[in-house]
Amino acid sequence: MDVHLKNLFTRYQEQFGCGPGLGPGSGTCLLKVDGITPPFIKSLYRTAAALYRTDPWKWLRPEHLFGIKVGKDSDWSSRKQPFPCVQFIGGNGGDIGIYMFRAHDDAKKMTASRETIRVPNTELLRVTYELESIVFPSNKRMIKSLALEVSGTDRFPVIDVVRCTSSVELQFRNPTLEELKFAYAVLRAIPLVHPLLRQDYDAAPKWSRMMYFESFIETVDVQWPLEMARGNDLVAVTVSHPPGHRYEEQNSSTASSTPTKLSEPSKEETLVDMDSVGSFRLCMMCEKEISGEQSICCGRCGAIVYCSSLCQHQDWNVAHKDTCALCKAMMEREEELAMTIFMFNCSAEQPCKWLESLGVHQKGMWKRKCNCFSRWFYGLLPIEGDLRDSWGDLDDDQYPHDSPIDDYTRDGLSSVILLSGWSEYYNLRSLPLSSPVADILSHPLTVYYALTALSVSSKNLLLKGKEVIVHYLGPKGELDWMPAFAEIGHLLNGLGSIQMFMIGPEVPTNLSGTTSGVSSRVRINFVRGIYQEEVAYLPSPQVILALNCELETNASWVGALDLINLREHPAFFSCQSEISSSSAKQVLRSAGLHISYPMTPNPFRSPVRNYGPSSNFPSYSNGFLLGVNT
Repeated sequence: MDVHLKNLFTRYQEQFGCGPGLGPGSGTCLLKVDGITPPFIKSLYRTAAALYRTDPWKWLRPEHLFGIKVGKDSDWSSRKQPFPCVQFIGGNGGDIGIYMFRAHDDAKKMTASRETIRVPNTELLRVTYELESIVFPSNKRMIKSLALEVSGTDRFPVIDVVRCTSSVELQFRNPTLEELKFAYAVLRAIPLVHPLLRQDYDAAPKWSRMMYFESFIETVDVQWPLEMARGNDLVAVTVSHPPGHRYEEQNSSTASSTPTKLSEPSKEETLVDMDSVGSFRLCMMCEKEISGEQSICCGRCGAIVYCSSLCQHQDWNVAHKDTCALCKAMMEREEELAMTIFMFNCSAEQPCKWLESLGVHQKGMWKRKCNCFSRWFYGLLPIEGDLRDSWGDLDDDQYPHDSPIDDYTRDGLSSVILLSGWSEYYNLRSLPLSSPVADILSHPLTVYYALTALSVSSKNLLLKGKEVIVHYLGPKGELDWMPAFAEIGHLLNGLGSIQMFMIGPEVPTNLSGTTSGVSSRVRINFVRGIYQEEVAYLPSPQVILALNCELETNASWVGALDLINLREHPAFFSCQSEISSSSAKQVLRSAGLHISYPMTPNPFRSPVRNYGPSSNFPSYSNGFLLGVNT
């Protein structure tokens, strides 16, 4: 009975909708629009499918309203923008679609968190992504006859204009050709700009689950399809959030010119003052935020942080009594894990101050090493200039140059360079031990170490001059470190090549589907999505890697681990601390995986000690390695 009711409810949702929205399509058909051509219908469906792939509904809610301006007001028959306000429906349930309103006030009146309110005498244009199973027969015939592109796996866009009458009844009609032209420009522009939104942490109420974004405005050029171009094949589309946020026009702008873009924000506008953030801790028991000076630690192990002796005693009785001895043993390994060969400060309790001591704060790839640029999406850090700029303007002898490694042979023959640790690498590259680049190079050199020292099959392929395919799961900060990954190509020393697929939900939309040729022998392909959903479209890997994986904190790993178990691909995971490695082992075993490469300190771990919010366990980026199916 439960299954039967569930199926009935699912069918009801599909047909009538649930949550925000005005319900499914009305049966309008684009073939009935005066003056429309089949090529333009194909262009509309193709553009709608491209937008659907970028999944703006992941973070956009009906409350997020956007202003839209397509070309000049004089371009339109009404001498004004047809639909100057846009809203995304479906992020929190209900219909999946985009609503375009005649006025900003109309959008505000119709918007509620759990429903779309019918306001008398208002009109809007909808692009609703409907399941193929409930598309009207006339549209099904059109889709089949024109071979229109599907959105996702089973949805097609339905475009109509809805009017709420004075009695709040809904009336539907086909859009005009001009209205469809406007919708086309919006659908083309949105995927180019929504990944650039930056979260505004200060604006969000403390307990809000909805993201808040900084004020935003961007202009992009959209190309009209060939069948719509009339002398000018480009149009400027301006997207703003909230609606009404405007550029500061320059006096020299003309009526026909594209609006002047905003200048780069000042440092005060783009950066968060994080000087003291590193000194704040979280109580393990009550999760209260406290300053480092106010915190206390367990007197026996020194590992766990509390806000007061009361919380310490409570945690001792509840949990810590049973684990204190283990925590103490882990803390005693700090001296063993510390890399004492380096001659720079290797303690980053306050990341901003640590970076300032090295002279690289808010510079190049180092911007990702503190929270000052945390509002920038991964892979989109503003890093400009040459290789030296990428390395934070370090002295020329302090970073590896984009040049081959001279005269490296084994038994008189050129060979892939095999490395066992940082000392060997620094000597090979003639880097002084005062250079901090090991902190960033830990990621690419851990990849290289796994392929040439831990995986026999990939090592043999490289030594034979062949290609190795790597699936790299869950990238985050390393998406901004592509110049560092070029070092892998130099270490290959003219033999073999690596094609890497970086797959994860943090890959920004406008990077997904692109390839970065970081060197002649290393290509990195970016794929946004969940691994188990995207792997069918990728070539089979020789090795799977997941660095700083946090297996115990993310439920989406379950499907990926099931797939690794099923296909028996070799996979290596790195964790930052011994305690997180122990948790990762439990997760892997729970997924039915046998740990064939036991937890071991990584010789290419970062030498920089990190500090967790609620513990003092020795923690290093890529600190420990373990593997399955090896």
